[in-house]
Amino acid sequence: MDPTPTPDTELAETLAAIGPRLRALRRDRGLTLEALADETGISLSTLSRLESGKRRPTLDLLIPLARTHRVALDQLVAPPATGDPRVHLRPHLRKPGSVLVPLTQYPGRVQVFKQVLAPREPKLVTHVGHEWLYVLAGELRVLLGEREFTLRPGEAAEFDTSEPHWFGPAGTNAVEILHLFGPHGDQAVVRVASAEVS
Repeated sequence: MDPTPTPDTELAETLAAIGPRLRALRRDRGLTLEALADETGISLSTLSRLESGKRRPTLDLLIPLARTHRVALDQLVAPPATGDPRVHLRPHLRKPGSVLVPLTQYPGRVQVFKQVLAPREPKLVTHVGHEWLYVLAGELRVLLGEREFTLRPGEAAEFDTSEPHWFGPAGTNAVEILHLFGPHGDQAVVRVASAEVS
C-alpha cells in the first residue's frame, strides 16, 4: 500500500505538472516558443526551461502566460487529481423554462453548454465567434440571415456568428441542445435540409 502523500510530495507533483500543461497549451494554440516569447515578454530560454521542468514556475511567469493563453491561473496550477471523476455542474435558470448548464470552464477557448430553451420570439443577433448546435430532444429552429432550418434530435449545425442568427424551439415545446461556442470560426456550414420559411 502506498504511503499517504505528504504536503511536500503534493507540491512537487503540482509543480512538475505545470511544464507539460504549458507545453500542451502552447501547441494547442499552434504557437512556437519564439512566438510565445514575443507575446509574453518572457525570454525563450526561460520558457523552454519552464516547459521542460528545469525552471521553477513563479507567479510573475505564470500570470502573463495565463493571460496570453486566455486561461484562468488555476488551470495552470491544478492540484493533483483526487480520484473523484464526478463533475459538479451548476445549472443557471435564464428565463422561465430555460436552463443553461456550463460543461467547461476555459475562458477564451471553446465553451460547451447544455441548454433547455423555452419558446421565445426570434431576434437576429451578430457577434464574433463560431457556434455548433446539436439537438438532444425536441426540434430546434435556426435562422441564419434570410434562411431557416429545422433540426431534430441527432442533427447538428455550425455557423460563423458574424452572420445574423437566432435559434430556439421550432414549436410550442422546449428544446434541449448541446451548444458549443468558440472565439474563431470558418465559413458557415449547416448539415440539415432547409425548411420552408413561412
